Amino acid sequence: MPRHPHWIATPSASFVSRRSFLERAGAGFGLVALTGLLEQQGLLAAMAPGDAVARSLNAMAPQPPHFPVKAKSVIWLFMNGGQSQVDTWDYKPELEKWHDKEIPGFDKNTGFFVDQVGPLMKSPFKFRQAGQSGTWVSEIFPHLAGHVDDMAFIHSCFTETNNHSPALFQINTGSSRMGFPCVGSWVTYGLGSESLDLPGFVVMYDTLGRGIPKGHSQNWGAGFLPGVYQGTALNGQGTPIDNLNRLPDLDDPSQRAQLDYLRALNQRELTRNPNDAALAARIESFELAYRMQMAAPEALDVEHGETPATRALYGIDDPKCGHFAKQCLMARRMVERGVRFVQIYSGGMENERSWDGHSNIEQNHRGFALETDQPIAALLTDLKARGLLESTLVICCGEFGRLPICQKGSTGRDHNPHAFTTWMAGGGTKPGVHHGATDDFGHKAVVDRVSVNDLHATILALLGLEHTKLTYRYNGRDFRLTDVAGEVVRQVIA
Repeated sequence: MPRHPHWIATPSASFVSRRSFLERAGAGFGLVALTGLLEQQGLLAAMAPGDAVARSLNAMAPQPPHFPVKAKSVIWLFMNGGQSQVDTWDYKPELEKWHDKEIPGFDKNTGFFVDQVGPLMKSPFKFRQAGQSGTWVSEIFPHLAGHVDDMAFIHSCFTETNNHSPALFQINTGSSRMGFPCVGSWVTYGLGSESLDLPGFVVMYDTLGRGIPKGHSQNWGAGFLPGVYQGTALNGQGTPIDNLNRLPDLDDPSQRAQLDYLRALNQRELTRNPNDAALAARIESFELAYRMQMAAPEALDVEHGETPATRALYGIDDPKCGHFAKQCLMARRMVERGVRFVQIYSGGMENERSWDGHSNIEQNHRGFALETDQPIAALLTDLKARGLLESTLVICCGEFGRLPICQKGSTGRDHNPHAFTTWMAGGGTKPGVHHGATDDFGHKAVVDRVSVNDLHATILALLGLEHTKLTYRYNGRDFRLTDVAGEVVRQVIA
């Protein structure tokens, strides 16, 4: 029986011709299949760094630096809330002489609480010199005192705002406004990651229920960079990563088949809309999540994956510092496995839940130093013993410093944007060096002042990235982490 003409199937509007169908099927599904095969064989990682094909298939493929350096990864220890420089690393004996006196020419608008300006206040902590460098160290850091000869100090850092949220944005992204890529995102965009099975950029925040930093995930966001470069934040409590375990009734072949089908559908849509950065990031996030199901539990397991001696070194079982010790140890395990950038926040949302010591600087800083001193010292010891300190840049600072005066009616200190101390270790830094200086009271950076742009330029330089060349075109112009400023602090580079 002859078939009626209207029974003849009409081609979908998506494929206007047989040639178009074959072209799309070959370029879309064929590329998906090729990518899957290359990934399973580990050949994506084996491609030459900087290979355009590798970058198109895997946005996190390792990239070559602009120039050869030692540093390959970063661990940023962030003292959230604003650590006081005059009570930690910037010893000022003049504060004892001028204690309870007015600071000459002080601008009451410097701090956040303009109606609570009190007199100069000496540090409640004793200082002593340590190491061959003779570095002055506060008594609250007995463990870190043994590492000062491995550290490079910048005492003359300053920022442009006295409020937490914009100051956090500035130290993390280079701008006091939200919506810009953070340092970790720029670094992974520029260098990719050595790990295929773990995120290239990991963030850990307070695990004691004290909240997350003001500005929340904007502090580790990718801004206008592709979403694949944003930080992966581990949960403060409970399972570090949500939904990491496979469903009980789903075996590996079934899950792999689901992901392949989903990727094929997404890839076809991406072929039609090649500039859809969100879709490209989503495709990669599904694949990374699948690979992490195997790799992440092992990488984050400090309970069974470390010796009793290592756990004791960090203070894992010490209730005073165990939570931060666990994060420091996980950071070492992650950079050991190729993670490019790890950021750990000490302290929660604000005031006494972070280093924001407005009412009692002694109680506040002594408590947070007790949480962090041993774990950070152990991290440096461990990295050095494993030969990882040379290739790992360790950074420690907060979003700003604190004023040398007290807040009226208290023994606390207000915010100080004019001066704070940053120390670095490993990763090509010059050990035991001190750069820059504040005035006699630790109020303002006065010698070799270092802006946030300068600090970022230095971090990138230690990773082999020229900050003026690390750019991304967005809205018709080239953006960079350091905007139109930034000078590398060569004095702290070996």
